[in-house]
Amino acid sequence: MSIQVAYLGPKGTYAEKAAKDLAVLENLDSPSFLPCQGLRSVVDHLANDLCEAAVVPIENSVEGGVTASLDALWRHKNLFIHRALVIPIRHSLLSSGELSTISEVLSHPQALAQCSNWLNENIPNAVHLPTNSTAEAIRMVRGSQFRAAIGSKEANEELNILAYPINDIVGNCTRFVLLSKNDLKTEGNKASMAFSLKSNSPGALLEALNCVANLGLNMSRIESRPSKRELGEYVFFIDLDLNSRNKKAFSKINQKFSPFCNHIVNFGCYISSEIE
Repeated sequence: MSIQVAYLGPKGTYAEKAAKDLAVLENLDSPSFLPCQGLRSVVDHLANDLCEAAVVPIENSVEGGVTASLDALWRHKNLFIHRALVIPIRHSLLSSGELSTISEVLSHPQALAQCSNWLNENIPNAVHLPTNSTAEAIRMVRGSQFRAAIGSKEANEELNILAYPINDIVGNCTRFVLLSKNDLKTEGNKASMAFSLKSNSPGALLEALNCVANLGLNMSRIESRPSKRELGEYVFFIDLDLNSRNKKAFSKINQKFSPFCNHIVNFGCYISSEIE
């Protein structure tokens, strides 16, 4: 039976490449790929049983956490991370016109932000227009002499490559995660969690994070997002490094967090790897 994997479409996005690479790494059985419009739609497809797996970007090395993905994971607490893959991002400026004629640049907001310095230096008067994905931007600029798109040169079939690479940071990369439903994994070199605190008081977050340190676990990432219930209330996302020595300690973390946290979500343990 084919496993359907949702990703941020249309075809030609970095997310499609990540989805196909993750499907191979995870040995998914006869995967088929379902492009969705918007990250929320990707996660909702999985949560509503319209597919068996989903791939979303969760963190960029330049712009930080992908907020739409983090918020969706907190909203659907029965979704788990099965694998992560870090993909290098090398943006191109693509158009049917020439660089001197460009007055509008279209792309996903993350891509626009990752290339903002280059755009300001080379086409400072161009208007930046956000789209749902880099591939959608490429489709929208075809045939235009004054519009350009930021996207992957591998996704381009008809447009001129006006410049490559144009990302501001050479080491720009994005971590994508493969999500599944109701299947918590317990093996891997990473673990991800989210939690909210019982009280917004001095030292409350420190007490929770001391639990991590006291268990001998290394926290490789922490990020906060508004709870969306009231001003000043936050949800915290953390990643932990796992190895054979501290795996047993990780199994105690929910118990240690309980006195300080209202809600604790364990997204599971998983293997995180990189494409060089």
